[in-house]
Amino acid sequence: MKNKHVMDMTKGNETKLLLLFALPMVIGNIFQQFYNMVDSAIVGRYVSSNALGAVGLVGSVNFLFFSLCLGLGSGIGILISQYFGAGNTEYIKKIIANAIYIVSGAGIAMGMIGVVFAKPILRLMNTPNENFQDALVYMRIVCAATIVVAIYNGISSVLRALGDSKTPLAFLIVASVINIVLDFVFVLAFHMGVAGVAFATVISQIISAIGSVVVAARVNPYLKLEKRHFKVEKEIIVECFRIGLPVAGQFALIACSCIALQSVVNRYGAVVMAAFTATSRVEQLVQQPFNSLGTAMSTFAGQNVGANRYDRVKTGCMKGCKLVALFSLMMIVVMYLFGEAIVGIFIKEPEIIEIGAKGLRITSVMYFGLGLIYVMRGMLNGVGDSMFSMINGVCEVIGRIGFAVVLMMIPSVGIWGVWYTNGLTWLLAGAAGVIRYCQGSWKTKSVVRHS
Repeated sequence: MKNKHVMDMTKGNETKLLLLFALPMVIGNIFQQFYNMVDSAIVGRYVSSNALGAVGLVGSVNFLFFSLCLGLGSGIGILISQYFGAGNTEYIKKIIANAIYIVSGAGIAMGMIGVVFAKPILRLMNTPNENFQDALVYMRIVCAATIVVAIYNGISSVLRALGDSKTPLAFLIVASVINIVLDFVFVLAFHMGVAGVAFATVISQIISAIGSVVVAARVNPYLKLEKRHFKVEKEIIVECFRIGLPVAGQFALIACSCIALQSVVNRYGAVVMAAFTATSRVEQLVQQPFNSLGTAMSTFAGQNVGANRYDRVKTGCMKGCKLVALFSLMMIVVMYLFGEAIVGIFIKEPEIIEIGAKGLRITSVMYFGLGLIYVMRGMLNGVGDSMFSMINGVCEVIGRIGFAVVLMMIPSVGIWGVWYTNGLTWLLAGAAGVIRYCQGSWKTKSVVRHS
């Protein structure tokens, strides 16, 4: 089924295909992080540094509630990419139709839980009193819109599994611009504070989700669904959960580990919280090329195992690691030369800028481990080895809690242990992915069985 909104990754140069697929995602993710950075910059500069800390500490909690939706979306995408490689168009349409039930149910359930339990969760995180109310408001508004995140992530997973990374990009850019405009309107004109930032984010997400669904249904041939495709297929739902739940578990474990680390950060007070929030925003931006490459690797691996092309999976994985190494070296140079200027985008206080700049320099030398996580995880998820996701999540929990406890006991390390913990955790989880790849058990995990 040839169409410009579909990309067959089972033929052609591996590096070129990965880059062609990843580049629109990098642009889209950078736009997304850009408006997250604008949120932080507006809150930090025009509301208060305490409000900035509140927005930052809620990020990990929101990710926890989004994790089920993200994991199930990944499971749906993995199934579609493998059956795309196998050439089974009818089954792909059934997967897409059944995905609607899965994504909607997960989004509604997690949104309700997030809103109801926001206050006790923030208490458990040792949230300082000066940050608590802003954090509560922001968390409840964003969690209430979890269904929107679920829909956008679901349609994006479907399209990317089919090789289309451009359609979600277009609406992400539009939504980013709208988000930035609304930030200024709600915060500077209406003086809504943290609530204004949250509402701006939610409205932009709604636009992105609706736009992607409507356009994709018109232009992508695999989304031309008929009534028969919407029959509930137990086998499809079970497979989506079988593959998606371990990925969701990984996301949840990562979120829990980040929450645990954030709790450590909170003990150091508002200054360190603001610096950590600023560096986290920068590192979210740095992660986007890695994240995009990992998603490209997942689609690439899924389509090729579906087509029984394991040789291409190996070649693509090695080329992905080389791209990670190149980008990591570039980022080390950037952080050492421009660390203060980058942190200064978010905050005005010299003390916080100095702390944040040093934090970026500490973690930058370990970016290669972060990149390995995305490439190895993307490849292993794509071939159907989703149980590694849980292993990867456990590694991140052990790393963020274990390294934090140990480093806090060393007086000479002090607050810098927060940033060392992140970097060392990346190296640990990245090494786990390499070991899993070398074991070779991933070659037996494909959902599509070849005779």
